[in-house]
Amino acid sequence: MASSTTERYEDDSAPRKVYSEQQLVVEIPETAHQISHDSWFQVGFVLTTGINSSYVLGYSGTTMVPLGWIAGIVGFIIATVISLYANSLIAKLHEFGGKRHIRYRDLAGFIYGRKAYSLTWALQYVNLFMINTGYIILAGQALKAVYVLFRDDDAMKLPYFIAISGIVCAMFAIGIPHLSALRIWLGFSTLFSLVYIVIAITLSVRDGIEAPARDYSIPGTTTSKIFTTIGAAANLVFAFNTGMLPEIQATVRQPVVENMMKALYFQFSVGVLPLYAVTFVGYWAYGSQTSTYLLNSVNGPVWVKTVASIASFLQTVIALHIFASPMYEYLDTRYGIKGSPLAFQNLSFRIMVRGGYLAINTFVAALLPFLGDFMSLTGAVSTFPLTFVLANHMYLVAKENS
Repeated sequence: MASSTTERYEDDSAPRKVYSEQQLVVEIPETAHQISHDSWFQVGFVLTTGINSSYVLGYSGTTMVPLGWIAGIVGFIIATVISLYANSLIAKLHEFGGKRHIRYRDLAGFIYGRKAYSLTWALQYVNLFMINTGYIILAGQALKAVYVLFRDDDAMKLPYFIAISGIVCAMFAIGIPHLSALRIWLGFSTLFSLVYIVIAITLSVRDGIEAPARDYSIPGTTTSKIFTTIGAAANLVFAFNTGMLPEIQATVRQPVVENMMKALYFQFSVGVLPLYAVTFVGYWAYGSQTSTYLLNSVNGPVWVKTVASIASFLQTVIALHIFASPMYEYLDTRYGIKGSPLAFQNLSFRIMVRGGYLAINTFVAALLPFLGDFMSLTGAVSTFPLTFVLANHMYLVAKENS
């Protein structure tokens, strides 16, 4: 016999039903999106897609150049270990208190109270908004890189390509109703990632072998080095963390904690290898002159570089959808979007709401098209407190109260 209760948080206009059944160990909150549907392997690919997005083409220039060999390698290893630990803590709290916490803000609200719910939602929104804006900048850079290969006349500025990228991202968001619906697109995402990573590594190795000795000294004055080092450290935090782990974990099948741990181990073992390879090889090949978009540094056939940049653009479109999904889920659930994704009402809703959200992202991206600075700002302002500080403190509080 099923029973139901209701919960209300300060920013909700309607109560949210929470169902519990005798055969279920935990209560499951109502949502317009699918939950408990995906295998741990599919979720592992979602996580791997996030960390091996086109952002990896920037880490050589934005992280290794300011840190150098020793600090850079040590920093990446430490960031990997700490990120796995912090994400594991969040994953283990997914069913804390006999409820499934399918949203980061739900977990914080359950542990701390209603004010923490609103604060966490605001922090997560800022984090995901900035990540999505960065993705649109990345997509625009990839399109411009293709344009420059054929017409280096500077007639088309970066903001134009950012606008085109925003339109394509909106079309994809309208067509894919929720995170679980990505399915085959995750396979395409992996293929696209392999294409631009393999091409970037191959061309970088060739350039590195043929080039004279590189300069690996950290550029800048003493003061500028301090700021670039802080920015690089923020990039390390940004590289391995999503800021939306409960939302991703919501899609995994039972047992959710065990399966999510498998997905995390996959992400932080097999999944990080491409990131390491392209970052370290790119820095080895070009030293302190490495571009913040590695494909701008490599030399090779025009068609090969074109394929790499197009793959980078397409993968970015898919990756953005992952990081925008918490906002989509909130809006779809808030306004009761149910039934067929192709129903006229649901399709119209996605066109207006998701299109409007990405239009704002695109506008901000066109105003601030500085990818390296945007990555650092995102890591420092939102990713670090959300992923590291909050995760560790929530786990300690949960264990004290259990």
